Parts: sequence; C-alpha cells; structure tokens
Amino acid sequence: MDSEPTPAPPVQPEPFRFNGSGGEYFGIWIVNLLLTLLTLGLYSPWAKVRRLQYFYRNTELAGAPFDYHGKPWSILKGRLVALGLLLIYHFATTYLSVWTAVALGLIALVLPWLLRNAFRFRAHYSSYRGLRFSFRGSLVGAYGVFLGYGALMFFTAYLAAPLFHQRLKRYQHGNAYFGGSAFSFSAGVGRFYRTYLPFMVGFTVLFALAFVPIIGLSASAKAGGKPDPEAVAAAGFGFLAVFMVGALVLGPLFQAAIQNLIWNHTALGPHRFVSRVSGWRLLWITVTNVVLVALTLGLFMPWAAVRVARYRASCTSLQVEGSLDAIVADAGAEVAALGEETAEIFDIDIGL
Repeated sequence: MDSEPTPAPPVQPEPFRFNGSGGEYFGIWIVNLLLTLLTLGLYSPWAKVRRLQYFYRNTELAGAPFDYHGKPWSILKGRLVALGLLLIYHFATTYLSVWTAVALGLIALVLPWLLRNAFRFRAHYSSYRGLRFSFRGSLVGAYGVFLGYGALMFFTAYLAAPLFHQRLKRYQHGNAYFGGSAFSFSAGVGRFYRTYLPFMVGFTVLFALAFVPIIGLSASAKAGGKPDPEAVAAAGFGFLAVFMVGALVLGPLFQAAIQNLIWNHTALGPHRFVSRVSGWRLLWITVTNVVLVALTLGLFMPWAAVRVARYRASCTSLQVEGSLDAIVADAGAEVAALGEETAEIFDIDIGL
C-alpha cells in the first residue's frame, strides 16, 4: 500500500516591526551630533555604532530583536583609509601627469577588496537570536562586480546601471548567510531594467525641463542680447528648483520600487521575504519629513528617520515554512558542524 505524501509545512508570515520612537532616538542623535562637532568628526565612528545599535535593537522579527556589534576603532581605521583614497583621487585628477594613471590604477585595485570587506564587516557584526550573519563572496567576484560591471556602467553613460545593480545584489545577497543557512537572490537583469526604465525616462525629462531657462538665456546671448544678471540668477535657481523638486518626487517612488524588487526575490533557504512598500506612501512620508526638518531647522531629523524605519519594517515580512525556531536551530546546527568564520579578523570597514 502506497504511503501518503508528507504534507508541506505550513507557511507562517512573520512581519518585521520597528519599535523605536523619535523622542528616544533624539537623545542619541543630539549627543552624537554634538560630540562629532566638538571632536571635528573623530567621534563619528562611535556615533555610527550607537545609531546602528539603536535601529538594530529596535527592529524585531517574531518578537526577537536584531543586534549590531561593530567596533568603532575598526570603522575609524576604515574611514581614514577611505579619506586617503579620496585625497589620492583628488590630487591625481587635479594635477594630471603620469602619476594620475598610477593613482587611479591603485584605487581600482584596492577598492573592490575594501568594498567586499565592508560587506563582510557589516554581516559579521550583525546578529539575530545570538547567531551571527556572514558574507562569503569571493574576491574574484568583487572585482568582477565593482570593476567589470562598474566600468561598463561608466562607459555606457549609466545605461548599464540596472545591470550593475542586479549583479551587485546577486553578489551581496547570494553570498550572505545566517549562521550556516544561505540566502539566495533570484531577480534577473530584465526585472531591473523594467523597474529602472520609467525612472530613467522621468529623470531625463526632468533634467531637460530644468535646462529650459538656461537654453533660453543661451539663445538670447547668441542673438546678440546681453543676459540680465538677475535673469541668469533666476535661471540657475529655476534649474535647481525643478531638479530638486522632481528628484524629491521620483526618489521615494524609485526607492520603494527597488526595495520591493530586491526583497521579493530574496530568500533564506526555503523561506521567502516579502516587501510591499507603497511608493506614494513613502513619498508622503519623505515630503512631510523634509518640510518638518526645514521648519524645525533640522531638529526633526530623528523623528524623520524613525518614521521611515517604522514604515519600511511594517511593509516587510518573512514567509516562514514551518517554524522560525526551526530556522534558528538549523542555522545554529550547521554553524556547529561547519565551523563559523569567527577566527578571521574583521578589522576594517570603509562603509558603503
């Protein structure tokens, strides 16, 4: 007699939640700001750790918070390295010589290694229920993404930006682990182009509209007229105003579309993430945040950050096949069997 097939485990949606408050975060934010200013920026790595710890520890999945364990000294070292590379780039491109090619070649060789290390640093020092995340992408893969596809994006005047973004997320999410359980990423290049296309068209139209007053002044000058200085200033202001307002509208819509695209194609083993961010809702939150930050001379910024974090978390969930406890147990068992890479030193983070 044939045995009955084993029923599939039930799918249990587990929503993310952000429990922080603007008033609570304001105390951290204002101290971070004052100490960063008083130390001429040297306190910023400690400020970053305090900020990330607050947001991680107030983000929950199934009633358990995440945590961040980053080391300020490692972040400081990384920022000094990043500053050094920035200075090399500045002088190499300002004073053109044979050393320009040498300096740019050095940056191209070092940067993919540093960016890969940034992925490893952030993952290794992030945890959930006592288990660390990790990133195991290869160095060859980092050079392929950041140099290969990055150069392609540059030489195609950013027409290859969706391809670069897809390869970046495939490298980042496809090489991430929770304990010993692997993440995966399934969105293809075509989906990125379909998501990018309306916004690429929108930004192109916006840029063209912003240039209309400047083109008018240029035509007047060619016809022999002498542009009025006030008209020149007004044209410049009009360019900035049109572009900034348009970007303020298109930016949140694009962010919502990209978040949904990326997380709806990310999974942890058989467990799938779901993101349902509304672009119009995110636009409303962004616009009101900008207005309130301006009216309060910046003091509303902690509340603005909390509003965005709370909304993004409320739109994201993990579709768990079976039990989340089973995921944690399996991930921990795989780590015990395979050996977690905790012996490796993650001592530098340039950030992204």
